[in-house]
Amino acid sequence: MGAKGVKQETEEQQDFVKEVTKMSDDFDRWYTDVVRKAELADWSGVRGMMVVRPYGWAMWEAIMRAFDDMIKESGHENWAFPLLIPREYLMKEAEHIEGFAPEVAWVTRAGGSMEELEEPLAVRPTSETIIGPLIKRYIQSHRDLPKLTNQWNSVVRWEMRSRLFLRSREFWWQEGHTFHASADEAMQEADLILGYYRSIAEDWLAVPVLTGRKSPAETFPGAVHTLTVEGLMRDGLALQMGTSHYFGQNFARAYDISFSNRENARELCYSTSWGISTRLVGALVMAHGDDSGLIMPPKIAPIQVVIVPIFRDDESRTKVERFIDTWSPNLRAAGIRHRVDWRDERPGDKYAHWELKGVPIRLNVGGRDADAGQVEMVDRLARQKVGVPISGIGKRLAHELDAFQKKLFDRALNYQSDNTYQLETLDQVVAHFRERGGFVWTQWCGEGEEEARIKTDAGGVTIRTIDEETKVSGRCFVCGRPAKSRVALAKAY
Repeated sequence: MGAKGVKQETEEQQDFVKEVTKMSDDFDRWYTDVVRKAELADWSGVRGMMVVRPYGWAMWEAIMRAFDDMIKESGHENWAFPLLIPREYLMKEAEHIEGFAPEVAWVTRAGGSMEELEEPLAVRPTSETIIGPLIKRYIQSHRDLPKLTNQWNSVVRWEMRSRLFLRSREFWWQEGHTFHASADEAMQEADLILGYYRSIAEDWLAVPVLTGRKSPAETFPGAVHTLTVEGLMRDGLALQMGTSHYFGQNFARAYDISFSNRENARELCYSTSWGISTRLVGALVMAHGDDSGLIMPPKIAPIQVVIVPIFRDDESRTKVERFIDTWSPNLRAAGIRHRVDWRDERPGDKYAHWELKGVPIRLNVGGRDADAGQVEMVDRLARQKVGVPISGIGKRLAHELDAFQKKLFDRALNYQSDNTYQLETLDQVVAHFRERGGFVWTQWCGEGEEEARIKTDAGGVTIRTIDEETKVSGRCFVCGRPAKSRVALAKAY
């Protein structure tokens, strides 16, 4: 391609990308533009509820398959529990319902005559309160434990401020609920799932994360403790990407979920719950995108390689098509998800279209490439053009995709490292978050009133996770008393 052709291609791409707000100009607007224009999701006819489009759903399906394989390997089984929850069930666990009360949607009328129901039914915000009364039917003895359940569904939480994928009134997720004969076994379960979530984030989404225990103020309603996976987005805000909760006997006590132990005495079960959601699709956008749109981790990408034929007339099209047909089956044989873009559009528009959608590798194929027995490869990160022979192309592209996944993770890890700080006083923390974001490590005494001061004085900063492995010997950054733990602070979504 000559200099004129390169200039024309660049201008065409720029025209296409003008539709997307620059990340540096307005991150929030950029995010919404990318999600909608890359055809991941859109708003529906009901305020705050989204429709997930096929490209976005394919990303969620890849996450679902990966996590479903993990939990089935460790003995978990998928169930389906009801969408509607009787009010009396929801009210039995006071702390839990208090935490969700502002977000619960209720069904009060039904049927053709719209008669008032005898008892209102809650549209599930989460399923602990419907699973508890039902699961007790299937647990009688210690031989019935552990009971390792999971379900894939959607839930409704009546959010006042909605955002595609991150905070919509209906969202899709998995929610695991498990029941155990001992506290140790239940806590090990919560730890196991946290490890799975870390693997999904880092190995699949290429997003480095912090893991650890939530502070008391951030603990899930009704839980003894909550474990979390926290990623850093490219605007410097943290995003909670998954949580795993240990309930002790709290829910079992509320719903009398008990079993006969080995001494034939009745004992309450110990339980856990855990979940990841379509929020991870939003995380992927915000952790990896740039001014041109998405950058997709190959493991999650619905399309890993896009092939763009370049031709001027029917004769050259036939030539290029025959050439592509000779080697594209090798991609399928190598397990590479690919597509040939035969749309009636200018090449530059196609390039920009697939960059917006974040496809990791693009292959440009023209008549001269066919004559030379090669393709022009462009990866979404480097954007360098490299000639690649078609001999062994399946194996070559599989290697390139593996390398791309690693480069994308390393890029995000470098960003996290460059935006992680160590501070010692509340004044330093306040000054820091007045100017920038990122993670801040510091030391904390563990007192609730000091945690409340952080959020108030530092303008919405919260403790994202507690590092329980590192011993501390310094003083609390808020009150100056002896510190008990090391904590990561951030402003978060």
